[in-house]
Amino acid sequence: MPSRRLTPVALAAALIGLPAFAQQANAPKPSAELDKVVVTGIRATLERSLIDKRNAGANVDVITALEVGKMPDKNLADSLQRVPGVAVRTDYDEAEKVSMRGTNPDMSLILFNGHTVSGGDWYISDQGSSSRSTSLSLMPSSVLNKATVYKTSQANIADGGLAGTINVTTRKPLEQRERFGAFASVGLVHATLPDKTSPQLNASFNWKNEAESLGVIAQVFKEKRYVRRDSASRFAYGVSSGWDVINTSTMLGITDASLAGTGLKASDLNGVRMPGSMSSEFVEGVRDRKGAMLALQARLSKELEVGATGFYSEMGGNNYGRLYSGAMYSMLLGWGGTTGASSPFTNSGGQRVYAQIKNPVIAQETTVYGHTLNVLRSADIVFPDGTTPQYIGNMEGFVRNGASASSGFLDLDATWRPNSKMVVKGLLSTTKGVGRTNLDQGITYARYGTGVRYALRDVDQAPFMEYLGAGANLPVRNPDGSGYALISRGASSVKTVDSETSCAVDASYKQDDGVLDSLDFGARRADHRRNLYRWAPSLRSSTLTGPDPSLAVGFPADFGSGLGGSFDTTGFYYPRQAVIDYIGTQFRNVSTEFDRRVAGEIEMKERQTAFYAQQNFDAGRWSGNLGLRMVRTEVDAQIATPVSATICNKIEPGKPVVPCARFPTAINTASDGTSYLEGVPFNPAQGTTYYKVPTYRTFDHLLPSMNLRWEPIEDVIVRLGISKTLGRQNYNIYGVGFTGQTCNAQGCSVNGPNPSLSPMTAHNTDLSLAWFYAKRSLLQLSFFDSLLRGLAKTGAVRQGETIELTDPVDNTAKTYFINTASQQRARIQGWELGWEQPLWGGFGVTANASLADTTVEDGRPMPGASRKAGNLGFYYENDLFSVRLLTNYRGDYVMTTTAPAPTANSQGLSTINGQQMPTASTIQAPVTNVALHANWNISKALQLSFSGTNLTNPARAQYRYSELEPQKVDSSGRQYYLELRYKH
Repeated sequence: MPSRRLTPVALAAALIGLPAFAQQANAPKPSAELDKVVVTGIRATLERSLIDKRNAGANVDVITALEVGKMPDKNLADSLQRVPGVAVRTDYDEAEKVSMRGTNPDMSLILFNGHTVSGGDWYISDQGSSSRSTSLSLMPSSVLNKATVYKTSQANIADGGLAGTINVTTRKPLEQRERFGAFASVGLVHATLPDKTSPQLNASFNWKNEAESLGVIAQVFKEKRYVRRDSASRFAYGVSSGWDVINTSTMLGITDASLAGTGLKASDLNGVRMPGSMSSEFVEGVRDRKGAMLALQARLSKELEVGATGFYSEMGGNNYGRLYSGAMYSMLLGWGGTTGASSPFTNSGGQRVYAQIKNPVIAQETTVYGHTLNVLRSADIVFPDGTTPQYIGNMEGFVRNGASASSGFLDLDATWRPNSKMVVKGLLSTTKGVGRTNLDQGITYARYGTGVRYALRDVDQAPFMEYLGAGANLPVRNPDGSGYALISRGASSVKTVDSETSCAVDASYKQDDGVLDSLDFGARRADHRRNLYRWAPSLRSSTLTGPDPSLAVGFPADFGSGLGGSFDTTGFYYPRQAVIDYIGTQFRNVSTEFDRRVAGEIEMKERQTAFYAQQNFDAGRWSGNLGLRMVRTEVDAQIATPVSATICNKIEPGKPVVPCARFPTAINTASDGTSYLEGVPFNPAQGTTYYKVPTYRTFDHLLPSMNLRWEPIEDVIVRLGISKTLGRQNYNIYGVGFTGQTCNAQGCSVNGPNPSLSPMTAHNTDLSLAWFYAKRSLLQLSFFDSLLRGLAKTGAVRQGETIELTDPVDNTAKTYFINTASQQRARIQGWELGWEQPLWGGFGVTANASLADTTVEDGRPMPGASRKAGNLGFYYENDLFSVRLLTNYRGDYVMTTTAPAPTANSQGLSTINGQQMPTASTIQAPVTNVALHANWNISKALQLSFSGTNLTNPARAQYRYSELEPQKVDSSGRQYYLELRYKH
């Protein structure tokens, strides 16, 4: 029998958990199998997860299906955020994107049954971003059998998870305990902010024959939920957006005289940071998720098993957003519109006028970079007395009709055992995800008045804000010039299609040769496609006429009630159908081909080939694996390339299609913004025509890995993992089109993709100490270190890449240098602490915390990296009743679009009061969420369940250089679920 004497390491762990150990000193130890007395519910699922974690060769965390059933989780991302080191991005009131250990969601690989799964995004900005992150909003938690979170890599895991890999397995029919089982759940969900209730349905059954050679599992789900988000932000357009500095040389209304009585001079305001706008946003929508899963499995002989699993989920996500924004910065510059320097000037009595700053309150902040800056926390931004009403902001409403996402896959798998030592598994899979918005349609009004008054509050509270002299809250312009005027209407469509077909063969040979346990080897081939399409219909007329003003309505009385502020909610908006009806009269129904926006398309093929070998060994207290994975990535992108329409004339709809003589592949049937007004002759030489230029690159990588597992004494396990992992760049890095051609004395340049940007790699070290000190009990501490190479550094900077383009000025071919993204290094270091402990009488606690310190070569924060995260949960369970209360915390992190374009200026510098510093990023403030789940076992077969999520109705806040610069705060309300469950 192994010695029970504690080593110094084990003694240290024992001292940490001494109180818990004392309570469980006589508890039985966990084994590789559950006890004969079957425990069900929360305790059984925790035990099963810990057994899988304990026996794993690598550092993993495990979530089982029953555990998900005991959590208030509605999709897979909700469940995964309970794992140490895993954080989620939440949109509205639901978790969607998963990130690991201080990285972006793009760097985490999500697998289903060992293969990648294509997913669509429901929101239009995500649809157009072309990132690699998988939206799990389409995946209800009820579909999984087990989710294994790999913190350390192994050669036999599919490549692509730079920060980690999550493999979700679905249920297999022949692995079910009962020959026949059925489950049905019907219920309701009530969302408090929209104050609407909707139905929920989930049903499944499993069957296998008496010989246990044939089985089937079928599941259907239909879940509908209404959503609403109230927001206060700095968002607007042009110079009105975000934050900037006061400059009295261009803001001529700020004078010593205008500041009389404040104790300040105009020069004192130079360089002071101020919000460019004060905005409020009201968004309503629906999440209508439905789908099904079917799994078949047959044991054809003792040696051969085959199976098929099909899954499909789609979600309707129609949404309607209404935005009010104040244009304080534009007012100070004397601009009368929203598009910056090209805007018309303000005009009062034939003179350009500039807004003044009255009653300023200035505070000092220390930025995230350590600089000291001044912030204009409150002020009246007003035009001089006697000025006629001027432009003070915007109102817009955009209905996103036909917004939806879908995801599906089909697996064909086989397991062959030719002899007692050899197992060969084959997997053929195909997956497809689609995200689309059929029509993003809306209208924009300019608002006219005499000023805007504001006062900022805490970062998680809405500011005080008020529009001055704006007249009646109707979509009309008053005789004195106040009120509203329609300035634009727009419509566009987007569709992204992500698909992959893959084939994998994995073999394992049992060696039984001393310490050599088994040899794993195999190969995988995947063909991946990513296509992004954009369209925009043509206007019928250039004349602006708005909807019937009598159709306008006011904001609801409770708008912004959860934001803790007092901002102006006056104004109007048009009901959803009124916007749709109006837009239907403004645009021509020409053709899908003519409406194309080729400049914004992405067309990519990516082929992945991998071979691996992994030696597993077991020497008693020592075990582990050593492996090597060889990977080739081939990228084939078709880049939208511009040529003047004077060279390649566009084809008017209905006319014969004639290829362009100079560029035969030019897509001259697409308008790409060319006007096609009714009654106006078509000009075939206007604008830009695009053709596709192929770029092809091949990247090869060797990915070694080693995992050591040491059990120095019983129940104490030390793990060491060393690996090199691979993460592929987002699709738009390679596939975005060329824009901004310029030629000067220094040569020609153009903004565009960088085809030579190699995939990212990470050299990882992971050390963990786990103490399974009692049944269903664990104390674990892990340390990790990752050195990243190849992190994309976006920005329009010349990198040495060139492309042959036609100069639109003289129509000659020239060599252009590409301004595009570069690459840099980064490092992530941190620790994770996890604790699980039954207490007494059915009570128990689970807790974990993680810290990840990130450093990037250019000194900026790493987007998406939360330094701190944690979970705390309490549960109680007996034969009749169970309840679980869970709290999740995520610290602040730098926000970014899902996949910023390679030329996005995320690396800009600003000079403020003579100090040069990085341009402020948007930072998500810390947020804590509380959820509750309770079950009452009415009978052995019948259960009543109640869940509550977002119970504290947390305000999700964002800021810029510091919390004294709040950027946005929003609230989505609480959700309550009541379900009746039947299990046979």
